[in-house]
Amino acid sequence: MISRIKNTIAEYPFQFWVLFCGRFIGSAGGSLAWPFITIYLRQRLNIPLTTVGLLLAISSGVGLFSQAVWGPVVDRFGRKPAMVAGLLNEIVVMMGFALLGSLEAYAVLIALSGLIDPASRIGSQAMTADLVEADKRAGAYALLRMISNVGVAIGPAVGGFLAATSYFLSFSIAAATASIVLLLTIFLVKETKPELPEAKEEAYQPVGGYGYILRDLYFLAFCGASILLQMAYQPFMQILPVYMKEGFGIAESGFGMIMATNALMVVFFQFAVTRVTERHPETYVMAAGAFFTGLGALVAALSNNFGLFLLAMIILTIGELIWAPTSIAFVAKLAPIDMRGRYMGVYGVARGIAWGIGPITSGYLYDNIAPVSVWYLALLLGMVCTLTFGFIGKMAPLARQPSLAIDPQDEITE
Repeated sequence: MISRIKNTIAEYPFQFWVLFCGRFIGSAGGSLAWPFITIYLRQRLNIPLTTVGLLLAISSGVGLFSQAVWGPVVDRFGRKPAMVAGLLNEIVVMMGFALLGSLEAYAVLIALSGLIDPASRIGSQAMTADLVEADKRAGAYALLRMISNVGVAIGPAVGGFLAATSYFLSFSIAAATASIVLLLTIFLVKETKPELPEAKEEAYQPVGGYGYILRDLYFLAFCGASILLQMAYQPFMQILPVYMKEGFGIAESGFGMIMATNALMVVFFQFAVTRVTERHPETYVMAAGAFFTGLGALVAALSNNFGLFLLAMIILTIGELIWAPTSIAFVAKLAPIDMRGRYMGVYGVARGIAWGIGPITSGYLYDNIAPVSVWYLALLLGMVCTLTFGFIGKMAPLARQPSLAIDPQDEITE
């Protein structure tokens, strides 16, 4: 075991492990608060779940714009400045939630989160692609997910008990941990943006340049299918705690334990699962992950006690172990080296669409149709997504994988 750990450490560069440690600290602190934000907003403001969904959709809606901007910024100005901006914003947002208490203030904070937070994620994902060779990227993203979930295993388990006594403390600790990660990034992380050929660098523009991506039909089809998958996954993170508490009397601490189970499964099984899945075509791996996501939704629909909800999360997590690192590695594989930020940004936009539509749709179904209808929609989306990814697998000849894109400015003026 010790030898295997040493070999894994030697497999990746030092700076990757700095990102690895920062990911753990940030996820542990952030997950004290974010998993309970739906309950917090509903109880603090005494508003219907549809309104909560609209509030959360503000972040995703703003994110659709910001991720399209941050991608070119990361490609032009580098990964580190974007990461620093995202971490500073996280500190401001967490302290805002701790100190403020009105619907208008929370709407601004949520919008601010959607506007700037994607910078850190896009910068970190692009930096990982810069640091790690293509054949090792799936493993690298799996390790980052694994350590994130070590933090998530700690955060919700503690946060569930903190939330019952002091949300102020939860948000304050989240801000403090983001501050620690900010210091690590400033002092230990070096810029990794690849140097472009001189002629390419002179013509490069900080915004725009999406014409190339709009012609990449294979990647766009993948993003479309990913929207369906994220919409099927979203209710487990935002609707499940409310559904459990209001429908079956299961307190926040119960949801915290379920989330801890999700995190621990990622911690113990993610790297091993990825070592298996990376041997197979990415689209078919994603199809398998989507199938388990839909199956988890079916079990949630049939659940009426803590044990069954736990089983639903276990099944969902099996799907997550399969699709989550594979999706990011696939985007990095398809992206030319000078457009990694933009490809990551567009993939983030797809996620934002899903997390924008998802909360509103789920909230409407919960409030106006029946709470259980949320899970039947997730089941349908998961099964449709399974078929869609399988179809995309047949479209592989449409994929194009040049090492360097056509000049982005040329793509605009053609």
